[in-house]
Amino acid sequence: MLASFSIIPIGEGEELKDLIAKAVSIIDKSGLPYKLGAMQTTIEGKQEEVLSVIMECHNELLKEAPRVLTHITIDDRKGAEGRLEGKVSDVRKILGDHINHE
Repeated sequence: MLASFSIIPIGEGEELKDLIAKAVSIIDKSGLPYKLGAMQTTIEGKQEEVLSVIMECHNELLKEAPRVLTHITIDDRKGAEGRLEGKVSDVRKILGDHINHE
């Protein structure tokens, strides 16, 4: 399963990087593969593990902020593994080096 999610703490001002760093630390400690993006993070693993990590992040930020919005998009494909990298590499194979990437 892949899950892309963003967590938005509300009521903590405009600078949220310290709170977001707490969530990313939880994701990193989980040991699950993930990609940090500018607006969301994508994590890969078994359903129970992925949802548990997302809820742990949500609940940790809820300790700090009076309100937290968490948006989740799930892509679950039976038997598929390694999709965090695979989906991107499939498109890069088609486009070659003509795209801006890391």
